[in-house]
Amino acid sequence: MIKLGEYNALEILRDTEPGLFLGDGAEGEVLLPNRYVPEVFEIGEKIEVFVYLDNEERPVATTDKPYVKSGDFALLRCNQVTDFGAFLDWGLVKELFCPFREQAFKMKAGGWYLVHCYLDDETERLVASSKTNRFLDNKELTVAQFDEVDLIVSHPSELGMNVIVNKTHLGLVFKDDIYKDISVGDRLKGIVKKVRNDNKLDISLNQIGYRNIEPNAEQILNELHDNGGFIPLSDKSDPEQIKAMLQMSKKSFKKAIGALYKDRLITIDQDGIRLI
Repeated sequence: MIKLGEYNALEILRDTEPGLFLGDGAEGEVLLPNRYVPEVFEIGEKIEVFVYLDNEERPVATTDKPYVKSGDFALLRCNQVTDFGAFLDWGLVKELFCPFREQAFKMKAGGWYLVHCYLDDETERLVASSKTNRFLDNKELTVAQFDEVDLIVSHPSELGMNVIVNKTHLGLVFKDDIYKDISVGDRLKGIVKKVRNDNKLDISLNQIGYRNIEPNAEQILNELHDNGGFIPLSDKSDPEQIKAMLQMSKKSFKKAIGALYKDRLITIDQDGIRLI
């Protein structure tokens, strides 16, 4: 079955004036317009294409790569707003439609919005929604404490920054755990810091506890090598100074330099730390 909004590996059935007709071995066929036809091809070979609806609501194939596919999230630019809704640039000739009812806030031309792309059951069209939370579910978690997870930065809150966890769950990175600039739409790695009784997820952008020492120690060593073997930071330094230079908390910094000192890789002096 040819799937809308997804990549399909389809067989080249025949060459026609408007382009190649592709099939999946069943009854379904879809046109690959001439502009996307490869210079060299053979009838019967398979080609990977993305399938969506053209301006006349007919399934059509393309070899272009959209910025988002069905079931995924992406930060997209709004090209125009009409009486029907907003139209977003998703890298294809036909823009992705976001109805007004699916806009968390009224979209404006030129603005960037994190959206979820999905196949609407009623219209059988691919549409976007900036109401991303409704596509997330924390009732049955697929992650546990200390798991490494993939994150998409969703939207800010009074407590910190909401994040989409493994494209499935909603999590929160508290302000105190944010040690570098992050923006809506950023894709990051993180750690499940805590699973609360109500299945809410606390997420850390750094490793937890002693799991934290190795990557932070490596970062400090790299910084030392880049700065002639010395950086003007010590366990007495101001937390904001540490955050500005290394994008980590003072607590993480002290654990890391403690480990480096124990391994006799550095000395800790009043004016900073030095490579041995």
